[in-house]
Amino acid sequence: MNNRVYIIDVTNRDGVQASRMSVSKLSKTMLNIYLDDMGIYQSEIGFPTLGHEVNYINANLELARIGVISRMHLEGWCRAMPEDIELTFRNCPALRHLNISVPTSETMISAKFHGRKTWKDIMTSLAAAVKLARAAGVETLCIGAEDASRTKVERLIEFVLAGKEAGADRFRYSDTVGSDEPMTLHEKIGTITAGTGLPVELHCHNDLGMAVAASLAGAQGAVESGYDAFINTTINGVGERAGNCDLVSVLLALKFSTALKNRLSCDEHLDLQKSWNVARYTARAFNMPIPANQPGVGENAFAHESGIHADGALKDRRNYELYEPGDVGRGEAELLETGRIITTGEYGGIKGFRHVYDRLGISFQNDDEARRILNLVQYANLHTQKPLVSDELKLIANYPDIIASILTVDP
Repeated sequence: MNNRVYIIDVTNRDGVQASRMSVSKLSKTMLNIYLDDMGIYQSEIGFPTLGHEVNYINANLELARIGVISRMHLEGWCRAMPEDIELTFRNCPALRHLNISVPTSETMISAKFHGRKTWKDIMTSLAAAVKLARAAGVETLCIGAEDASRTKVERLIEFVLAGKEAGADRFRYSDTVGSDEPMTLHEKIGTITAGTGLPVELHCHNDLGMAVAASLAGAQGAVESGYDAFINTTINGVGERAGNCDLVSVLLALKFSTALKNRLSCDEHLDLQKSWNVARYTARAFNMPIPANQPGVGENAFAHESGIHADGALKDRRNYELYEPGDVGRGEAELLETGRIITTGEYGGIKGFRHVYDRLGISFQNDDEARRILNLVQYANLHTQKPLVSDELKLIANYPDIIASILTVDP
């Protein structure tokens, strides 16, 4: 079976929409760098039509241009409306990957538009938006059906074929309210891909606790029909309401599920061992602790207490563990300084700042150069409202002009 499963992580677009959370643009940038390092195929980095996202998106596109983000596609999201396409490329002309979306279910069309738009209007707008995006120079373009799970399959096929004729590359099936169950979605996706000839993205929400299972089943339906599948994930499953399809859970299933590892070939660039680092950084950035029972990265994922289990694990971990801590990048001892600690941040001075950077192996030619980076570090600490981690400090020192743009918002 030649077709593969690829990961499109949507943490920086859909994950950040979670209620009562706010994630800084510097943190979103670090997540893109970590996801690229992890071998993720594409990151949905944000909204190019939203004013406060523009500097961040353009700065990340520049990081990709110079090779800091080396392989991963950076993709924007907007509505499937010509005016949104025009604004997207006016704000972010270097954007080359785009996902556009429109409601397709009778429920949403009726409840959202109250008679102002018909199915015909939606199809007309979709075709116009796709053609406009192609004219603007996009390299990959995905059309998304919002609330696909409550849309008739026949209508979805009509939608996909119209987008394909206009120039779309992929179709995103959005289980917007998390109502799909795995077996039904497997069948639906097989029917849609066979009837349209387009690869499919699976975008599942977790309202019924089935986002991971449904995404994998849908991906299997696409692959069995002879097409690539692209699973949308978020790190730690963050997202609106009950969250989205968890990235690490999907990667673990693709590698260790007895059945799936023989049925689904995944992107060979994926590095599961980066899971621990990206999961912890995300928990910190979102101010959302990782659940203790989270697969692979939770505090109890490799913990044993009951007599039979502890005895079995001590004899051979395979008795009660499907995979090892090292498979997700865990197991190394972590040192915690308990003596004198010098940090730098919002109110830091030049001596403490240079001490911190000396320990990172970064030196400055003179105090003027150091003060420029210190100024950025102070603003970055104010921007994130958290102590800066080593990777953030290094990024600021190595790419000060790009970071200055990320930290700048033009009201």
